[in-house]
Amino acid sequence: MKTSRVSFAAALAAGTVLVLSGTAFAHVSVQPGDAVKGGYATINFKVPNERDNASTTQLEVNFPVDQPLTSVMPQDIPGWTVTVEKSKLDKPLTVHGKQVNEAVTKVTWSGGKIEPGKFQQFPVSVGKLPDNADQMVFKAIQTYDNNEVVRWIEETKAGAAEPQNPAPVLKLTAAKAAADDHHDDKTAAAAKDDKGHDEAAKSTSDTTARALGVAGIVVGLGGVAFGVASRRRAS
Repeated sequence: MKTSRVSFAAALAAGTVLVLSGTAFAHVSVQPGDAVKGGYATINFKVPNERDNASTTQLEVNFPVDQPLTSVMPQDIPGWTVTVEKSKLDKPLTVHGKQVNEAVTKVTWSGGKIEPGKFQQFPVSVGKLPDNADQMVFKAIQTYDNNEVVRWIEETKAGAAEPQNPAPVLKLTAAKAAADDHHDDKTAAAAKDDKGHDEAAKSTSDTTARALGVAGIVVGLGGVAFGVASRRRAS
């Protein structure tokens, strides 16, 4: 009897862990989770269906107004209709020498269906990413066909546990130009050394060949002289 109780408790605990883990990881997120500061990237908003009795029929993603992106281009997804909304900027931006007065603030996908037990990715090409921030937070709203709405809008605070409905976050990282340049310098130096060694070896080989050629000529002339002298003695 005691053994049965222990087994039941262990099974219950394991089931609870699995349920909690599934809830913690099954939220709207950005894939991949990072991009280079000041650059352009293609990101995917990954949307899993968390319900057993309803399908997701709409996703609304709000772009941060304090980090305006002048280029936002969603990729077409069969069965889904995409709507892009723009807003005027309080402070115009200069991009590639041109002044930009508005930026995308919301993208909405609707009309499709994410069935229970499945997920859908919504690709978007974005840029120019901020070069003075470490992350971008995209607040998302997921709507089901039973009229349930889940707001993934809670921001995760440093040192705190992840909230119940965390907003998708894109981490921004510094470019690896310095490391790449150092690697390129080392590669160039190695190539230069190899070229120097090759040229030195070639020079040594040419010198040796010339020396052997001169020695052969000298030996040949010596043989001719010896033959002439021998003929004269015989005469």
